Amino acid sequence: MHESCGVFGIYAPGIDVARITFFGLFALQHRGQESAGIATTDGKQIYLHTSMGLVSQVFNETVLGQLKGHIAIGHSRYSTTGSSNLLNAQPIMVEKDGMKVVVAHNGNIVNARALRDELIDVGFKFNASTDSEVIANLILSSPAKDIVEKIQYAMRRLQGAYSLVILNENQLFGVRDPLGVRPLCIGTVDGGWAIASESCAFDHIGAHYVREVDPGEIIVVDENGLKNYHHEDSGKKALCIFEFIYFARPDSTINGKLLYQARQDMGRILAREYPVDADLVIGVPDSATAAGIGYAQASGIPYGEGLLKNRYVGRTFIEPDQRLRDLGVKLKFNPLSAIIANKRIIVIDDSIVRGTTTPRVISLLRRAGAKEVHMRICAPPICFPCFFGVDMATRWELIANKKSVEEIRKFIGADSLGYLSLEGLIEAVGLPKENFCLACFTGNYPISVQLEMDKLALEPVPSGSTIEHER
Repeated sequence: MHESCGVFGIYAPGIDVARITFFGLFALQHRGQESAGIATTDGKQIYLHTSMGLVSQVFNETVLGQLKGHIAIGHSRYSTTGSSNLLNAQPIMVEKDGMKVVVAHNGNIVNARALRDELIDVGFKFNASTDSEVIANLILSSPAKDIVEKIQYAMRRLQGAYSLVILNENQLFGVRDPLGVRPLCIGTVDGGWAIASESCAFDHIGAHYVREVDPGEIIVVDENGLKNYHHEDSGKKALCIFEFIYFARPDSTINGKLLYQARQDMGRILAREYPVDADLVIGVPDSATAAGIGYAQASGIPYGEGLLKNRYVGRTFIEPDQRLRDLGVKLKFNPLSAIIANKRIIVIDDSIVRGTTTPRVISLLRRAGAKEVHMRICAPPICFPCFFGVDMATRWELIANKKSVEEIRKFIGADSLGYLSLEGLIEAVGLPKENFCLACFTGNYPISVQLEMDKLALEPVPSGSTIEHER
């Protein structure tokens, strides 16, 4: 399961904003590893560089030296199969009637196809196939003269999830959709302002975390300082619960809750809901490590590292040959036989989506000598697809949509299987249930996505991804 993107923006006269943005994106690399880009402005000209690859592959001293100015935005991107190409790399710059805007986007617009067709009909041209380009052109299509009013116009038309950083020649903007599906926060740095997907980016650049951008809020930073504007508030909030389970870094804070602590609490509650007699608790690295420690602490069973992860698998454009491909998960995980041999193992993982990786992990552990393997999952069964920027799966691919828990246990080859209850998950995050989008567990979407999908006659894909059907 993959998240879409990480976004970063900074307004800070007198410092090297391109370099700061590089390190901000470096901290957000976990949110997307396929392409990266930075745009800057010196008040007269906009400079833009995007390329395929990791942040450290896309930028070097020469490139950063060419990105001049005091305002910058950056983007690290994940996309689904078929849309990983340079045209879709962000930030994306569009221009109309002498006005330029550059947009970096995290989320997914469910009515992007309809908006794109409408914009084409009135003369707008598209170079890429992302819903992010739709957002940029929709802003410029507004009849309003003021840039904030143009953004507000776009917000009234957009349906779905979007956390944006935007720049023009003189201003930096941060925008979060009215549901607040994807995170976005504000910090201060060297007398300037920064905006980022996660607070961990501020730690890397020496910035001070101030607060989150409110759902429906527009942040404007220019020579006069920071101003904010609020969109109409429907009262409904829908922060993606998987930011707490998996997506965000454990050292980030969302809604006042440190993610590491939330994940430890998931493990503690799992131990309460699904105890089992065993010799060792291990977490599937890296997302389930904190939960594994929490389970061990609550159960009194020792915690150990039974699996080591190669963190660079999946971050290369070189495909393995068929022989290596057949090894499957062994390219990603390697079991420590001396640690797990002849032991009853409790394995903590963040989720089971299609059910393709989990059986391989269990098989690895058994071949390494584990006597018993008990799976404990930090999320309830995922029965419904995401339409808001998560490359999860189609409904028919979701194993929990087709099988009972006992059937899944048999399929993955575990001795027992326990999913964290929805009530236990909400207890662990420590925030009101109504703050979250829980649609992948319940099927209750925060907006009427099914009507839109029927109208568009296609299945949605994550943003920053192509609008065309590609799964």
